[in-house]
Amino acid sequence: MGEKPRLKQVVTSVIAALFGVQSQRNRERDFGYDSPAIYIITGVIMIGLVIGALLVIVSWLT
Repeated sequence: MGEKPRLKQVVTSVIAALFGVQSQRNRERDFGYDSPAIYIITGVIMIGLVIGALLVIVSWLT
């Protein structure tokens, strides 16, 4: 089991994964941790924030 990732590492990894620019070193670190739950939860939250921001921008523009 790898060491537990810090919140900043998880957020950075999720953002990089959303854009498809994750480095090999970070990918290995992420997959070395046994529980993917922190990455899944962070990803769902970040996608929700992006969708919410888009809805606010569209409603503001129309």
